[in-house]
Amino acid sequence: MPSMKPRIAVSIGDPNGIGPEIALKGHAGVAALCEPLYFVGFDLLSDAAKRLGIEIPENFNHTSPAAAIPIRPGIVTAEGGAYSFSSFKKAVESVRREECEAVVTLPINKEAWMRAGIRYKGHTDALRDFFKKEAIMMLGCEKLYVALYTEHIPLREVPGRVERGRLLRFLLDLHRETAAERIGVLGLNPHAGDRGVLGDEERIVEEAIEEANDRLSAAVFEGPLVPDIAFSPRVRSRYRYLVAMYHDQGLAPLKALYFDESINVSLNLPIVRTSVDHGTAYDIAYLPNRTLSLTSYIEAVRAAVSLSRQRAHRP
Repeated sequence: MPSMKPRIAVSIGDPNGIGPEIALKGHAGVAALCEPLYFVGFDLLSDAAKRLGIEIPENFNHTSPAAAIPIRPGIVTAEGGAYSFSSFKKAVESVRREECEAVVTLPINKEAWMRAGIRYKGHTDALRDFFKKEAIMMLGCEKLYVALYTEHIPLREVPGRVERGRLLRFLLDLHRETAAERIGVLGLNPHAGDRGVLGDEERIVEEAIEEANDRLSAAVFEGPLVPDIAFSPRVRSRYRYLVAMYHDQGLAPLKALYFDESINVSLNLPIVRTSVDHGTAYDIAYLPNRTLSLTSYIEAVRAAVSLSRQRAHRP
């Protein structure tokens, strides 16, 4: 009897980080949720397992995305960047070809990608180009999700990106993807600008919110919220979804609250992609006698399974 579990593609991440260890140690929990297909070669996998002092599970299905490279624990290398990108790209292609139903990504290193000559700043940036769609980066857990209006750009560039039309499209896309009844939108400036005293970008945010609500014929979006209280218990009790204007405005408080269980979800794409919400952890990669949390990885797989099933039942 064929399995009813979805097949999920897992990209291995940077081999010099904790991606291979997460995949190996998390396999039993992941295999209970889906049929994972890991995009990693046997030689690299064997090297990782030997360094970690563990066995490769018998049902660890994998396929090689590139020629084998030596593992250099905790070191940024062009070879590691190229391998992790190849793993990611081939995992995505497997979903595009409907060989797998969703992709889960393990952490990459952006500098390693740059050293390898890869022009993308991360997974989401690459997915935008692969599918020619404005992918939305959203992170969090069932308690709270934070969608990032801008992501991996220098802070000095953020105010210039706060444009009414661009923000309007972002809000409408986010609502279509989440179907949320209420979404809080943070202001850009301290105190949400204090009515122009500390900046006027909030006026643009207000206009985008008003038009988005008009188009939806419902008061879905609320704000601009004062950023320094947006993650307080009282405000969190009102919103399950928040929009942050820039990366650290949203992710610093989110990770302080829900670091272990948070995941990354790419919205507004024709495929399902989820990811762990942490980096390569070079400082602890392949070291003995330390604890490694698998929670974000398991939750990312759980979300990928759920989202792929939801998508399969869409009319």
